[in-house]
Amino acid sequence: MKKTMTFLLAFIVFLSALIIIPPQQTEAAEFNADIKLRSKSVYLENLDTGCVVFQKDAKERRFPASTTKIMTYIVTAEHVSNFKNTYVTVKGSVLHMLDGTGSSVAGIEENEKLSIYQLLNCLMIPSGNDAALILADYIGGGDIGKFVDMMNEKARSLSCSNTHFENPHGLNDPNHYTTVEDMAKITKYALTLPMFAEISNTTTSDCLGEDRYLVTTNYMIDENRGGEYYYPYAQGIKTGSTGNDSGYCLVSTAVKNGYTYLCVAYGAPYEDENGESYDNGAMLDSVDLYRWAFDNLSIKSILDKNDLVKEISIKYAWNKDEIQLSPAEGFSTIMPDDVSVESIDRTYDVPDHIDAPIREGDHVGWVTLSYANQELAKIELLASESVDRSELLTAVDGLKKIVSAGWFVLTVVIIAVLVLIYFIIAAVYNRKKKSRRPVKKYRKF
Repeated sequence: MKKTMTFLLAFIVFLSALIIIPPQQTEAAEFNADIKLRSKSVYLENLDTGCVVFQKDAKERRFPASTTKIMTYIVTAEHVSNFKNTYVTVKGSVLHMLDGTGSSVAGIEENEKLSIYQLLNCLMIPSGNDAALILADYIGGGDIGKFVDMMNEKARSLSCSNTHFENPHGLNDPNHYTTVEDMAKITKYALTLPMFAEISNTTTSDCLGEDRYLVTTNYMIDENRGGEYYYPYAQGIKTGSTGNDSGYCLVSTAVKNGYTYLCVAYGAPYEDENGESYDNGAMLDSVDLYRWAFDNLSIKSILDKNDLVKEISIKYAWNKDEIQLSPAEGFSTIMPDDVSVESIDRTYDVPDHIDAPIREGDHVGWVTLSYANQELAKIELLASESVDRSELLTAVDGLKKIVSAGWFVLTVVIIAVLVLIYFIIAAVYNRKKKSRRPVKKYRKF
């Protein structure tokens, strides 16, 4: 019986150890411009904030016509370090590639020697297809197709997923297309390159000589010839049209009162069924959109880096129940003048609580800013102060967790049952032991 009781006690201890030690566990805001547009696709972005304030069919593929030459400029600029001292001798075979196309040309002549700077002016100001082919032939080492491959590779590197070029000038081809959204990406990159903004905003140039003036095709920037299209705040960039196939196309920027906008307008009607030309709707749309933007939109501060934007609970901190969160960075965006900052919705992605210790600047969560169901930004939230951990509170909380844990309650019950069994067995054993004691016999006298 002694061995039985010893085994039973050992089993209780072993079982308790198994239960008490739990197993371990093995993580673009768009606004209503209220403008009757002529263009099929339009994209308007505030370059100061990167905010797209208006767009229409921005992802639809369109023929870009001569706005293609923006990419031609890019590839050329990335392969020539000195525009004014790098010269190209014009091949007659390259010029003859345009025979019968009715292309816009800069009047470049066979065998003349021109600098890359002169050719880029011929490319962008009068929209010379001859300059586009000469540059492509030179950069491609005599292989224009190789140059076009470079154009497409560059488009991919700029995340232009709906763009494909077949030539460097923009004459129509079924496989030559882009979108106003993609062209905006291309243009923003081009604006970072040497002389692009300067050349694309030039109205006349005598870089080929005083008797061979280059004159812009962009009436928006030409005060003398622009007429109704002239807009004093416009700067560049490139026109385009291949008749009814592409319609009128335009990429431009405008600067006023410290604000800068980029507008891409594609597919405005070119001719009616009688062959009568329409007004250049791409230019008219661009001017209307610029006026609307400058008159109705302004940059507003939505979040300041020093703002305390959210309060959440903190555990294991002495005499402190909550901690404030602040944004990792400030955020400003372009908004309609009649929209208050208070109308911006804030959606918080933060835990119900955090555990001390925590250091000032530690990541805690995110806040998403939106307006009219359009996400404006997602900003990281940080702890605004450092809070130390109270070991006493940690120990007390740990004890509470152990006592209230289901496995602990179960363990106590099992131990109590086993102890009760032990006493029952012990009682039964003692009773049997007593019953087996010999009865003393007494002699009679």
